[in-house]
Amino acid sequence: MTSLTYRDAGVDIEAGDALVDHIKPLARATDRPGTMGGLGGFGALFDLKAAGFTDPVLVSSTDGVGTKLRLAIDSGHHDAVGIDLVAMCVNDLVVQGAEPLFFLDYFATGRLELEQARAVIAGIAEGCRQAGCALVGGETAEMPGMYHGGDYDLAGFSVGAAERDALLPKPDVGAGDVVLGLLSSGVHSNGFSLVRRIVAGGNAGLGDPAPFGGGTLAQALLEPTRIYVKPVLALHRAGLLKAAAHITGGGLPGNLPRVLPQGMAAVIDAAAWTPPPVFAWLAKLGGVAAEEMLRVFNCGIGMALVVAESDVPAATELLTGAGETVVRIGRIEAAAEGETAAVRFDNLAPGWPAA
Repeated sequence: MTSLTYRDAGVDIEAGDALVDHIKPLARATDRPGTMGGLGGFGALFDLKAAGFTDPVLVSSTDGVGTKLRLAIDSGHHDAVGIDLVAMCVNDLVVQGAEPLFFLDYFATGRLELEQARAVIAGIAEGCRQAGCALVGGETAEMPGMYHGGDYDLAGFSVGAAERDALLPKPDVGAGDVVLGLLSSGVHSNGFSLVRRIVAGGNAGLGDPAPFGGGTLAQALLEPTRIYVKPVLALHRAGLLKAAAHITGGGLPGNLPRVLPQGMAAVIDAAAWTPPPVFAWLAKLGGVAAEEMLRVFNCGIGMALVVAESDVPAATELLTGAGETVVRIGRIEAAAEGETAAVRFDNLAPGWPAA
């Protein structure tokens, strides 16, 4: 019988070792106070005291990129989905008042292609840099028979910390408070099963110019999720933030209620902002109703922030100075008797989100 090797079974150990060598400088570039050691150990260490915390509570989050990966694989553009992976985790940490500290990734593929994997992980490192957290480790799994060819999947895990008395949301969210929206960079990383269905049904080619701008259709749809960590943390540390919601799957109706106290509702003015044109294109091409668009996509608002009415000017100035586009999109009020929806939309014009 011929002697078999692991490579004969479809796993290339040398390719995995070469990828680790490529990753090490990317990970070192994300070092921050509190990081201990480097890649290669059986686990990663982090020193909360060195990171400046006194009475910390750990906050953790895990997520993936979903079927947006299918577009990346089919189009050959792999550099942005790593940013998406980090964003989906760290944006969930910051809305709880936590500073992201470190990040780990899981990359699984049927056949390890070095340049493809390096592009993905370089994106993860860039996302960590934007969020101010350290890439401390991860796992690369080559699993022939589980994934077809060069197909791959991603998962991310992040840990942050907040001082015990600085967790969000604050207990004083109430009627009269204002909802500010931070604009998204596009579709972000939710709803791509519907996006892909719309693209296929409309016979739109991924390599064709995007009808709404941004390069090819694939490049426009793959625009990475915006990372809001640093400006939102700055707002929180300035004492101007009462609550925050990361607008992911479920849109504003599904995510904003998660940070509102019992008996409170958010009234959102749909005319307060103009959604990026990708959403009007998706709605028209797919015949998707406004209510469904709002329930599936962020529709242009990637982060919703609750602040006191008196703090709106200072909050807007701080966020604008940090590079965010800020829109006053609504208000908090007491829920009406018998009201079941914690988010209500005003000025939802026919044909919305088209201008």
